[in-house]
Amino acid sequence: MVRTQVYFTDEQMRDIKLRAKREEKPEAEVIRELVDLGFSVSESQNRESTGEALLRLAKLGEKLQVKAPANLSARIDDILYGEQ
Repeated sequence: MVRTQVYFTDEQMRDIKLRAKREEKPEAEVIRELVDLGFSVSESQNRESTGEALLRLAKLGEKLQVKAPANLSARIDDILYGEQ
């Protein structure tokens, strides 16, 4: 572990102390758990779902006026890999 110094507001420190006492844990452990929780929430909020990515891609295609063959879904293998 790395030792560091952090400044908390009076309210934050009060909440940390109360949580540590309630959970019978050291304040440092409570702070580490809260930091980990904050990172995991932040990461999950920033992740784009597959559906969201596809919608964004479709909107980009519309914006750039990309035209695809009308029979694209039926001929996808031919288009991607060439006629076999």
